[in-house]
Order: sequence, then structure tokens, then C-alpha cells
Amino acid sequence: MSGTFMQMALNEARAAAERGEVPVGAVLVRGNEVIARDGNRTRELNDPTAHAEMLVVRAAGGRLKSERLTNCDLYVTLEPCAMCAAAISFARIRRLYFGASDPKGGGVENGARFYSQPTCHHVPEVYGGIAERQAAEVLKAFFQERR
Repeated sequence: MSGTFMQMALNEARAAAERGEVPVGAVLVRGNEVIARDGNRTRELNDPTAHAEMLVVRAAGGRLKSERLTNCDLYVTLEPCAMCAAAISFARIRRLYFGASDPKGGGVENGARFYSQPTCHHVPEVYGGIAERQAAEVLKAFFQERR
């Protein structure tokens, strides 16, 4: 099932690219139920916090009427930045699955490594490299078009 959810996230990333957004997509699930899915919307909403992860965490919190998403898993096409990693921790998301690593802006395995900080109170299970090649190709194609 995890491959299906990552494919949904990749579809959200492609839709973001079509809107002119950096192509990152996210899907938040509980069991086999999709709770929320979206792609980056920073330009569309003129909001630097409108990353795919933030949008699905907000939507899921509203739908489930809880700031805690303890039985939920998040699938995202790119390693979350420090801001998104913090939101994932604060929401108490159970598992994080991501596609491509982000050496420049990542906050999980790269950069700030948010979950390694002593001030981080909740660390999700983290699984990187899920559909990594596909996720990286979507990003690469997007940026090649803009050069």
C-alpha cells in the first residue's frame, strides 16, 4: 500500500509543477484511508509556509478535529525542511516516508536534522528513499525547464 500512497504524492507533486510551484507532494493517511493530500502552494497562496506537508497537516487536523495525528503516516516526495519536520513532530505523526533527499534544504537527514535535536520531543519513524528516483526526476525536470 505504501507504494500507492507515494504514487499519490508524486501525482500531487506533478500537479504542483503544473501550477508553477516547486513539485513537492504529500499524502497523509490513517490506516488505508487518505485523510489529506496536496502539493506545494507557496506562490499561489503567497505563503512561504504553504509547503505540501504543512497543508496536509493543517487539513488533517481540521478533518480529524485534533492537533495530534498520532495514528497517521505521511508520504512526501522530498525530504522535509526543518519547518515541516517540526510540524510533523508537533503533530505526533507516527511514520514519515519520503522520496528524494534534500542536501540543500532538508531538515531530517540533512541540514538541521530536527529529529536529532535534544529539544525534539517526538520523533516519527523515518523511511527515506521511497520512489526516490521518480521523485528526483520530477524535481529535476521542473528545474531544467526553468533554466
